Parts: sequence; C-alpha cells; structure tokens
Amino acid sequence: MTGSFWNLWYFHIPNFILAVVMYTMLGRVLLGLIMDRHSKNYIWRGFCAITDPFLNLISRVTPRATAPVVLWLFGFVWLFWLRVLLVAIFLSAGLLGTPRS
Repeated sequence: MTGSFWNLWYFHIPNFILAVVMYTMLGRVLLGLIMDRHSKNYIWRGFCAITDPFLNLISRVTPRATAPVVLWLFGFVWLFWLRVLLVAIFLSAGLLGTPRS
C-alpha cells in the first residue's frame, strides 16, 4: 500500500480542508446569486459558517467598496493558489516523493 492516504496524511489533510473551503466558497457564490445575503436558510448559513473565517482574513486586504460576491470570488481564487502553493512547498521539500513516469 505505497499509495495509501495515510502515508502522506500531513499533505492530504490540509489540502482536503482547503479544498472543502474553496468549493464551499464557489457554492456560496452560486447560491448567493439567488439567495438574500441575510437569509435564515440552513444551507446558506452552513456555507457562511464554513467560509466566513477565511473571508474575514481576505477582507482585511480588500477594499471595503468591493461587492460581497466579488469578495467571495477572490476568496475562491486565493484558496486555489494556496492549494497550489501547498503542493509546491511539499514537492520542493521532497515530502511527496518522486513523480511516477
């Protein structure tokens, strides 16, 4: 079982968490097109609960005049690049092994 999840758990778990937040952010963008921002819908509140901590971080470097949907899209892009950076760091450190040919 050389390709087991547990052999590289230290990479897969943070990558999985970033992926969940990233795709939830995309879902929030799409759902935000048809839902009110202050809706009491439990699905909307779930999306907000998952993505709000990250949005609080990026809102500090984003102008306040930015529309919420644009902020959510920026969040998606930032999370994508964080995942790319995570792979680059682990590859450059030699922690992901060598690519198979």
